[in-house]
Amino acid sequence: MKTTFNKIMLAVLFGSLITLTSCSKEDDPGVVVDNSTIVDVVVNTPNFSVLKEAVVKAGLSTTLSGPGPFTVFAPDNTAFANAGINSGVVASLPASALSDLLLYHTLGSRILAANVPAGPNAKVVTAGGDSVFVTRNAAGVFVNGIAVAQADIGAVNGVIHRLSKALNKPSGNVVATAQAAGSGLDSLVKAIVRANNAPGGDPTLISTLSTATITVFAPTNAAFTQLLGALSLTDINNIPVGTLLAVLKYHVVGGRAFSSDLANGSLPMLAGGNTTINLSNGAGGGPTIKGNGNGTSTSNIVGTNIMCRNGVVHVIDRVLLP
Repeated sequence: MKTTFNKIMLAVLFGSLITLTSCSKEDDPGVVVDNSTIVDVVVNTPNFSVLKEAVVKAGLSTTLSGPGPFTVFAPDNTAFANAGINSGVVASLPASALSDLLLYHTLGSRILAANVPAGPNAKVVTAGGDSVFVTRNAAGVFVNGIAVAQADIGAVNGVIHRLSKALNKPSGNVVATAQAAGSGLDSLVKAIVRANNAPGGDPTLISTLSTATITVFAPTNAAFTQLLGALSLTDINNIPVGTLLAVLKYHVVGGRAFSSDLANGSLPMLAGGNTTINLSNGAGGGPTIKGNGNGTSTSNIVGTNIMCRNGVVHVIDRVLLP
């Protein structure tokens, strides 16, 4: 999920999404009265040490010390760790990849939490020219479904909102994301290709999954192994094509449904039928999803908010049955 960044876009605005309000420094929680820039705040905050390393290696220290203004959705060390990133990873990545990632966390204007669009999932352009989706509600502020853990950390050239997990920048559509090396979704890809190409399948399936704005609950390889065992089969190719197609379509929701959008109760699926979401009855008190045909067996949602060009993917550990 790495792309080459060619040009820093500093003049990005929210356009009609946001009307900024003016206020005095005394009334504005996001303004500091000293001369601390965003880089100064990062450097002087111990739990931003990984972010500091990334900013320095990416060559963005001068930019983020400049007049701005900027809004930075800043992962602290824990947030980076939650996304599988530490100092060693930062050291191994090219400067261009780090610049790409950091600019995906940066907006070219100063936005306090109170001015974030209510959404849900209002599209906002980043300083790198990509898009993130923001929501502000009674539970707080969310970016691509990731919660802001601490809002309105002031700097003279902008504001920082500390994230609970680093954002992942999308590099491909849903199908390409599933095909990516190390995704652990090889069985899902095999099932999709068969359901698309085999006689009796749907030759538009791959195109739909690649272009429509959707959310996919993606079963792991182990989930498909469990399903095959329950069916006394050894290969996905042994599952009747019609059955396989119906099952795959039962994993798709229309639109972007981030983890912050999920609620206890029924979730309508794009192809018809409902699943059941429970936000706290899974492993470690985490969320689950259950199909109508799964009986009492729930699927843990083990990975959330994987951004794709045309939607979002949540990883689950059991195949959903209609």
